Amino acid sequence: MRQLAPIDLSAAPFNLDDEAIAWVASTRDGLTPRDKLAQLFVLLARGTSEEVAAEVRSFKPGGITRIYSDDIVAEINLARELGALSSIPLLVSADLEGSRMSLPFGTSVPNPLGLAAVDDVEATTAISTIMAKEAAAVGLNWSFTPVIDINQAWRSAIVGTRSYGSDMGKVERHALAQIAAFQANGVAATVKHWPGEGYDDRDQHLVTTVNPLSMPEWEKTFGQLYRKAIAAGVMSVMSAHIALPAFVRALDPDAGAEAFRPASLSKVLNEDLLRRELGFNGLIVSDATPMAGMGDWGPRDDVLPEVIISGCDVILFTDDPNGDLMRLVKAVADGRLSQERVDEAVTRVLALKAALGLHKADRPEPNLDTARTVVALPENLALAQTVTARVPTLVKDVKNLLPLSPARHKRVLVYSGGVILPFVPHPLPLSLPERLEKEGFEVVVYAPGMEVSPKNFDLVLYLFAEETVLTRSRIFLDWMKLTGSVFGAMSRLWHDVPTLMISFGYPYYLYDAPRVPAYVNAYGSSEDMQAAVLEAIMGRAPFAGTSPVDPFVGSEQGKY
Repeated sequence: MRQLAPIDLSAAPFNLDDEAIAWVASTRDGLTPRDKLAQLFVLLARGTSEEVAAEVRSFKPGGITRIYSDDIVAEINLARELGALSSIPLLVSADLEGSRMSLPFGTSVPNPLGLAAVDDVEATTAISTIMAKEAAAVGLNWSFTPVIDINQAWRSAIVGTRSYGSDMGKVERHALAQIAAFQANGVAATVKHWPGEGYDDRDQHLVTTVNPLSMPEWEKTFGQLYRKAIAAGVMSVMSAHIALPAFVRALDPDAGAEAFRPASLSKVLNEDLLRRELGFNGLIVSDATPMAGMGDWGPRDDVLPEVIISGCDVILFTDDPNGDLMRLVKAVADGRLSQERVDEAVTRVLALKAALGLHKADRPEPNLDTARTVVALPENLALAQTVTARVPTLVKDVKNLLPLSPARHKRVLVYSGGVILPFVPHPLPLSLPERLEKEGFEVVVYAPGMEVSPKNFDLVLYLFAEETVLTRSRIFLDWMKLTGSVFGAMSRLWHDVPTLMISFGYPYYLYDAPRVPAYVNAYGSSEDMQAAVLEAIMGRAPFAGTSPVDPFVGSEQGKY
């Protein structure tokens, strides 16, 4: 295998000047061997400000991923404290994916699938600019977005609403717009999930997934998307727990099990394909290393060092920071991980910090007064609401039910699974039923065991709110769970009562309910989105969205 070329820090995407290059070199060379290895970690910071500060002070990671609270004062204070803890600035990252993955104190914006339904690159640019400016104002400088997966395997619960849909051209347009907006406003962008997800309907949190495309097919799809992102100067790529057997077998037809090695542990995919063939000079960050898609491959003592050995520059997340640090120390000691490779990875970590201007003595610190002039501004809230209003998509209304009216649909029965969120143990209620009550409807929310007689209702609403979720092999309409009984699961009320089904997330429920007469996709469940859907179903606003995926999943059955 050929050696990688030396890193040119003056080239894209870092584009460093001589002063910044000198800072990278002197900072790297001034680190102890232990602290060099610590720079290769991004820790998940979910705890209190005191807990996060203590861990950063002790471990000295290269960065953190912050799970933000809704207390902007506390978050600004933490950001300022983190800035004072070390002479080497931190990368502070998050998944800026919109909808429920928006900053909790910031502007609520649509998720990627919602933006794809609008399909207005100027709108995506405007929304991404708001996201980046608000992030930068609270000290966030790196986002693990945009997702450039292609939503072909429609059952995938993990691609779901994070993708810009199933049309490659649409994915490209909107992803490039977000990269440009983020990086113009001080937030490094990351394209993921290398080498491309969306043709395997499983979840990398549970299993190593497989990109099944031939290399000609891959080049026409993911190859083009990654080449365009690299040409646009994207600063980082997330190497995921996804295999690409076609490329491995092209090099070694007898690769056997190695053909299914995840990219996060693959020199072939990270160095041969991403660095040499595609020419990526930026930082490669692994996907989260506690995921089973990596753990499937072997014991952590073996695979954790392989993340760096195989070409990733950053280890994302760890359940045992000191234990994983010692795993790297042992790998250096026994020769599996060369010091040259460590220095190369540290160089790219520091180069990303320098490219963001974090090395400068006069870099602005997060400041509450400044943040309040940027975060959740009335004009930005209004702009985001305007874009959100264009998202709801009327997929079908074969009996001309809409618009709704209290005069015709006074008594409403609601079946709802609630808002399903990662890390939240129980579903959260949707506000749409309460909003309907304020419009003059009489709303009853179904509870298992409730007697239901069609003569008592003028409208049945099915409401679902499952955006992309983790460790769920499938998202589907669970009739048994929804109704609480076998007989309820088999009952269909829409022959006797006008019925509307609305999804505030996963857009494919027609697969499980093809005969529902009216169906709306909204892709996200934020309060703004629920307000926008209300306006559309009441006839006060048009359904302006266009499906960015095939809601009928290739079947005519659901169209009628």
